[in-house]
Amino acid sequence: MRARVEGEKRQRLDAGWSFAIDEAGEWTQPADIPAATRWRAARVPGTLAQALITEGASFDDLPPLDSIDVWYETAFVNSAPAELRLNGLATLADVYLDGRLALRSDNMFHAHRIEIETPGAHDLHIRFRSVEREIATKSGRARWRPRMIAPAGLRHIRTTALGRLPGFAPPTPPLGPWREVELIEHGALRLRAIDMRPLVHEGRASLRVALEISGAADAPARLFCGEAETRFERVADDRIEATLALPDARLWTPHTHGEPHLYAVAATIGDLSVDLGRTGFRDIDVDRGADGAGFALRVNGIALFCRGACWTTADAVSLAGEREDCAPLLRAMRDAGMNMVRIPGVTLYESDDFYALCDELGILVWQDFAFANFDYPFQDAAFRASVEREATEFLARTRSSPSLAVLCGGSEVYQQASMLGLAEAKWRSPLFDETLPRLVHAQRPDTIYVENSPSGGPLPFHSDTSVSHYYGVGAYRRGLDDARRANVRFASECLGFANIADDAALRRDFGDAPLASPLFAGRIARDMGATQTFGDVTEHYMRLLYGCDPATLRESDPQLYLDIARAAVAETMEATIGEWRRGGSTTHGAIVWFLEDMWPGAGWGVLDARGEPKSAYHALARAFRPLSLMLTDEGVNGLFAHLRNDGPQRIEGEISLACYRDGHVPVMKASRRVAVEPHGVTTLRDAEFWGGFFDTALAYNFGPPSHDLTVARFTVAQSGAEIDAFHFPLGRNAIKSQLGLRAEIAEDGDGFILALSTNLAAQSVAIDDEFFLPRDNWLHLAPGATKRIRLVARSADAKRPKGTARALNGEAIRYG
Repeated sequence: MRARVEGEKRQRLDAGWSFAIDEAGEWTQPADIPAATRWRAARVPGTLAQALITEGASFDDLPPLDSIDVWYETAFVNSAPAELRLNGLATLADVYLDGRLALRSDNMFHAHRIEIETPGAHDLHIRFRSVEREIATKSGRARWRPRMIAPAGLRHIRTTALGRLPGFAPPTPPLGPWREVELIEHGALRLRAIDMRPLVHEGRASLRVALEISGAADAPARLFCGEAETRFERVADDRIEATLALPDARLWTPHTHGEPHLYAVAATIGDLSVDLGRTGFRDIDVDRGADGAGFALRVNGIALFCRGACWTTADAVSLAGEREDCAPLLRAMRDAGMNMVRIPGVTLYESDDFYALCDELGILVWQDFAFANFDYPFQDAAFRASVEREATEFLARTRSSPSLAVLCGGSEVYQQASMLGLAEAKWRSPLFDETLPRLVHAQRPDTIYVENSPSGGPLPFHSDTSVSHYYGVGAYRRGLDDARRANVRFASECLGFANIADDAALRRDFGDAPLASPLFAGRIARDMGATQTFGDVTEHYMRLLYGCDPATLRESDPQLYLDIARAAVAETMEATIGEWRRGGSTTHGAIVWFLEDMWPGAGWGVLDARGEPKSAYHALARAFRPLSLMLTDEGVNGLFAHLRNDGPQRIEGEISLACYRDGHVPVMKASRRVAVEPHGVTTLRDAEFWGGFFDTALAYNFGPPSHDLTVARFTVAQSGAEIDAFHFPLGRNAIKSQLGLRAEIAEDGDGFILALSTNLAAQSVAIDDEFFLPRDNWLHLAPGATKRIRLVARSADAKRPKGTARALNGEAIRYG
């Protein structure tokens, strides 16, 4: 949280920086730097990898960044005594002010302040020392060694794993001032610390604020929030406190279930005003279920199905985290019906702008502390102190953020050790079981603490207890029915596939024959040490769903290979999420691994490295809709239709069920009125439509199959909006036929719409447009139906849509 005090002067030191590389690590102070050294332009905030790539280097051209030293330098002028704030230095840093050592940092997650008493011109040098040379000075044997992060000695260093994840991320370990550097000249009032805590008790909100200040020692002070105000009490010479009751405050609720209401908070101290930002009020708890093994979050008493994706960063090279960097990705999450983002332990703590955006957009944050996989040397006193400071600083700056919901000790630390066969006594750690929960309880008691992701079962990776990383469907290549058999309670990580970007992105990054590109093959997501890539995983579901031979297709019809791969991932994800969101499901959360690729390639991201959607994103957007319709095959019990309403209003409408033979011949059709309560689900059996027996699921095998497609459609009475769901009892189809597919461009006050229609059922219809992105894609079309799809301009100078629509089981047509 960044407060603004009237009268202070803030200057971002983001210009005039340069860098110089010291490969041997011989320059230990600014005076050692040779006069002939080549200094090159750098961006701050930023990283060395970013600077080198800006100069024209490719990922393959980068030096081994963890093995070298780099120096950054700039100069600045202050007109009064000032405070220099360095909000993030990656990773081992010595800071010199006017040639003298001012501080040393060994934790990239610490923020630093340097007091500058003398006005005038100053030189600032920062030496970023080699991580590998530092690791060589460490001793002590780890109880286990993970393969995912390299080098293994990184367990001693408080830095991110980003850039050190061979197999799915670029080789860009961060060196440099990765967060902003600021110069602040304080006025008559100096705000040293803020403790702002929004509280909810029995549905009623209040706000408690404590400020540590210097200056204006005896001035009266008042606190303002919304329309309410109260006065501060002075509890010490440098501390004032106030508690403000807000009985009429509207509670902050995730956007899928209500409104994320926020309130501006401000103070006056004497004649000076202080902007304390915004906050929201919400209550959160966990329902463990009757058996005590569940994990269902409730916000303001509303049970949630939490869904979303794991965050990497807005830019894996620069680690940029400002509003303009994060906003497009977080808005894409909101637009896809996602209500939770998980920041996994392999990444970092995000910027203040990131959490403020989540507050505004109504997206819950599951934040892992930045620990993953390693056996950390928590017995070392210096390491322990560094970690406590790291956690305390993060909790302090996010204390008033209502979106921060779950704080988790780290990622796959307990899983890593237990999967290697270690006994529980050897993989448990006081870091996760004692220290971090103590700090969370003291500073964010309004959040849920989870010791590790995953954790909670007899073995931490079991999916039927508490929090799991579920890859039964996905990496472990099990059938789609495993999503129910596994009895998942909350998947804080799931559904990893090699997700292939659209054709335009592939051509841009890998040429006209991407499948033949060694670079494409090398960028397919993989776990180090595993015998398979996630390309093999995707191909497994191509065979399972479409009965094709991927190896043959790659050679004979590369375009069809790519399309079936995209469709198979989309269908698998949508079916799995539908299974978990059906009525009666024990699952209360699904966080997909992960949101955005960190570099171009067939990565785990549902968005490509430029933030554009892949087929998986569109499938998840349908599965995650607050108002959703799912069909589940219950075998001899028939076909069930589940209508889920996450919103705060009762919804009424008409639901229909129709069966077709040969993709267009009506066999059965019926409809009925239905209502679904707020935050509820209504489930209907097929027999409730037919009024008697009809083998909708083709479970009984009484004679030849009567149909090959069932379509459910719900029409909202209030608005006329429609949603649909599809069931293919004989399996999905990629055999080409003439479907009568049509595409027409229409225009309204909000822009362009593509109207898609078909005579025969069209499966996995893909829209490729040179100038516009479709809001929905890789969708099915019922026979005789028309879908109207909003098209969004890719750039401000886009004139008119122009592209193709093609069905996996049919023709391709042009429009525009």
